[in-house]
Amino acid sequence: MGVKADQPGLGLADSGARVFSGFEVDLGGEIGKRVGASDVRFAAVTSGNREALLNTHKVDLVLASYSITAERSTKVTFAGPYYVAHQDIMVRTGERRIRDVRGLAGRRMCEASGSVSTSRVVRGLGVDATLVREPSYSACVGRLLDGSLDAVSTGDLVLAGFAAQNGGKVRILNRPFTEEPYGVGLRKGDVDGCEAVNKAITRLYQDGTAPRLLRKWFGASGLTNLVDTVPEFQGCS
Repeated sequence: MGVKADQPGLGLADSGARVFSGFEVDLGGEIGKRVGASDVRFAAVTSGNREALLNTHKVDLVLASYSITAERSTKVTFAGPYYVAHQDIMVRTGERRIRDVRGLAGRRMCEASGSVSTSRVVRGLGVDATLVREPSYSACVGRLLDGSLDAVSTGDLVLAGFAAQNGGKVRILNRPFTEEPYGVGLRKGDVDGCEAVNKAITRLYQDGTAPRLLRKWFGASGLTNLVDTVPEFQGCS
């Protein structure tokens, strides 16, 4: 099971990179058991190598804030989504000039390698932000904290984990402007596996497991639109 190693609340590895924790880790473990796996192990993936690790059989499933897009669906098969996040913006606590996505014009915004979030702002909405490239969102948050960036924009669950980790130093605007359906990545063409994962996700919401895990990891994050109902699946292909 491929998960992130540097996103608190979603997928975070300890200093020895052996023990992973977070919502996607817990949910992935449950999905694995419910599709019949006798042994579920976790491996770190990044936004830039998820497809490669799947298609070279280094991992079998990926839960790693993996937004379902048309381009990515040409490379992997997606189950789910298991959660529809909403893209939002995180700034330093004292920042008051950025109030919504339009306020990013001319400001320094992080572009994490392999992520599609930045393109939604710059290309999709035509907001002329100044992009600063970093390898990961943990690196983005570090730059935000040291003042060399003005904002980080991606799915609200990702932001919520970092906001909780950094106390009162940062805040989420709670001004969502797009949706990010987080899917479970499987090797391209694994339709049977996709359908089995979808059944598992449905049961996890129906029996209360998924809502419980969402509250466990994000209930105190300050997000105003945490959704605990079964997302509408996008079909296996």
